[in-house]
Amino acid sequence: MRGSALGKPGGKPYDQRMSPPLPIALNVRSYGRDSGADRHDFAQLVLPLAGSLAIDIAGREGRLDPCQAAFVDRDTRHSQASDKPNRSLILDFDPATIAPEVVDRLSERPFLPLTPAAGKLIDFMGLLLADGGTHTHTVELWAPLLFDALASALPAQRSRLGILLAAMEAQPGFAWTTATMAMRAGVSVSRLHALFREELDSTPRTYLSRIRLRHVREGLARSDHSIAKLAFRNGYADQSALTRAMRLATGMTPAAYRHLARETVHKKQ
Repeated sequence: MRGSALGKPGGKPYDQRMSPPLPIALNVRSYGRDSGADRHDFAQLVLPLAGSLAIDIAGREGRLDPCQAAFVDRDTRHSQASDKPNRSLILDFDPATIAPEVVDRLSERPFLPLTPAAGKLIDFMGLLLADGGTHTHTVELWAPLLFDALASALPAQRSRLGILLAAMEAQPGFAWTTATMAMRAGVSVSRLHALFREELDSTPRTYLSRIRLRHVREGLARSDHSIAKLAFRNGYADQSALTRAMRLATGMTPAAYRHLARETVHKKQ
């Protein structure tokens, strides 16, 4: 790999007038046949200027050229290689400085089709750098425009909670904690709470309780399983814990709910 570094996160700013150093850096790099695997504690955009480049991002392989760029999330293993001349802009940045929904969309689809607007922004910065460099404030103005152009080409974001909610429905009795929920969703615990507020107007624990109680009520109405067995299957410590939860949610004990459900079915018949 060879390149001309204009700045580095946490390092010496490329515009000496700016202080403290910015959490953003812009480089021009070329890659050879074997650049080796890498991972770092900041996010990165790989924006081809010329040639093509094979890239592996956490096992997902793609080829970059002036029509397709790539996003490498923080702490993600990746490697690049090319046997032909190539040149790319490398934008290193702190993902915490970008809107979370944009980072989520980039993470979901790391290979990014370049719209004409994004391509022109990349060409513009490439020309500035080829003409002798640029200033920090120019990069600060350019980067948000680039993120907007890239995000506009991505499909609507799927819920980051989709996989987690399906798992909770399939395994209501699993010993879920906010940590295990966050791990299954692929986000931090704080981001998990934010997503539940944004998408479900709830908290993870409250939503889990609703799922468990729904499964219990269905079991009481449609099966002959004992109340203790239904409690165990759906994540309650014992029958007493289930009874407390049922009283709080419905005002009835599990036995009373079962009796009422069966009586209602009998009357309909």
